[in-house]
Amino acid sequence: MPDQLVGKSYKFDLGPLKVRFTFDSQSQGTFVVEEGGGLSPDGHTETVKLSLKKIRDGVYLNSWTEAGGATVTHVEDFAHSTLYSNVTIDGTLYNLVGTITEA
Repeated sequence: MPDQLVGKSYKFDLGPLKVRFTFDSQSQGTFVVEEGGGLSPDGHTETVKLSLKKIRDGVYLNSWTEAGGATVTHVEDFAHSTLYSNVTIDGTLYNLVGTITEA
């Protein structure tokens, strides 16, 4: 994991779903759901174990499984401030595209 992300927070704006995500360490992140958009309760906070792989400079594949069983897979393109997200909740796959901004 790139050391430059550790300790930084980002706003992931996926339209109806808005999340503040902090890279706590190379293998752990904490998120706060600012607006759940019907996918997650507003204010839900959780710390998750990350699987983060560098695709190329500024672009990463990031995935985790939440305590409730939801799975999240992101392509995080910090170079272009773009986020591609696949979220599976109770067997339903949601494909979302949005923006990344440093908080």
